[in-house]
Amino acid sequence: MPTFPVIQHDDASADRPPFERIAIVGLGLMGGSLALAIRRRWRGGLIIGVDRKDALEAGMRMHAVDVGADDLGMAAEADLIVLAAPVRQNIAVLKRLPEFVAGRALVTDIGSTKREILREARTLPDRLTFVGGHPLAGAAATGISWAVPHLFDTRPWLLATPAPEEALSRLEALVRGVGSIPVRMDADRHDTLLAFLSHLPQLTASALMHVVGERAGAEGLTLAGRGLRDTTRLALSSPEIWRDITATNAADIEEALDLLIAALEQLRADLRSGDDLLRIFESAARWKRLLEGSAGEPGI
Repeated sequence: MPTFPVIQHDDASADRPPFERIAIVGLGLMGGSLALAIRRRWRGGLIIGVDRKDALEAGMRMHAVDVGADDLGMAAEADLIVLAAPVRQNIAVLKRLPEFVAGRALVTDIGSTKREILREARTLPDRLTFVGGHPLAGAAATGISWAVPHLFDTRPWLLATPAPEEALSRLEALVRGVGSIPVRMDADRHDTLLAFLSHLPQLTASALMHVVGERAGAEGLTLAGRGLRDTTRLALSSPEIWRDITATNAADIEEALDLLIAALEQLRADLRSGDDLLRIFESAARWKRLLEGSAGEPGI
């Protein structure tokens, strides 16, 4: 079990981090960006990486982490442990943490679903306090080479409730420090809402690009304009990450897909008269203007 030095701070300094030792398990785009964002905000503290050798080497070259290894024992003395791997990997790590962390620690995650990991967290010993988290930020690219310190700036960071108030408050201090806006949300509400805000758009974009690509082919795609490119931006997302997300939120995603399929079937049945098309387009434009925060007319 590693022993890390005590981090010294000037008591007069306002730059003291909310956690002295932070272990990030998974140094991909999200975990790497979090490490960089913490380092940007606080000079002090120790950032510990847990991942494969290549990711750790990249993290150290980028000055994102101070020390690291592929062994969970590296997290043994951390005050905060952040699970930043795909969802089901986070759940697997959570199950193993009590073997490696003998002291007290706060544990959080940054995964896109909350119910299943919170269910597993109930089995943790009292010394490990878990608060589910989900920063609403990211990119289609994956890997630490794409990590940037500003990824979370001005973005909401959802914290799952119920959870102990002290733990929530400490995490909120970290979240604000890396530029995000903490938002408390019931875990069930989180998974239902994200099924519509994130999971359905991802599956729709990927299915659309699949259908268009298979039908139009490489030559046909050379004629595509900005509409198709903008609509299918999410089609570059990692299938491994999304397989975990869909598996841990299947019921809510099924409901979202059913509603989308029903709307598409309405459009298909109404192609010649256009009555439902007008209604759906008008509704879509109204919600889109609200989404963009503008009451003005949409651009062409």
